[in-house]
Amino acid sequence: MAEIKRLYRSSGDKMIAGVCAGIAEYFVLDPTLVRIGYILLCVLTFFTALAAYLILWIVIPLRKDPYP
Repeated sequence: MAEIKRLYRSSGDKMIAGVCAGIAEYFVLDPTLVRIGYILLCVLTFFTALAAYLILWIVIPLRKDPYP
């Protein structure tokens, strides 16, 4: 059976809440690229993407172990 891939906030590689690092782990990307992309998204949407970050912070569970 294949292992089910789950989205978690990172507890080891986080800057604020670990949302961007968790998304990077899920999609196997560099966390820095995801963070830069998020900053660009915030600027282009006049910081309305900040609300999405706050919602994801609440909804996505924190990974218990620091590294997958």
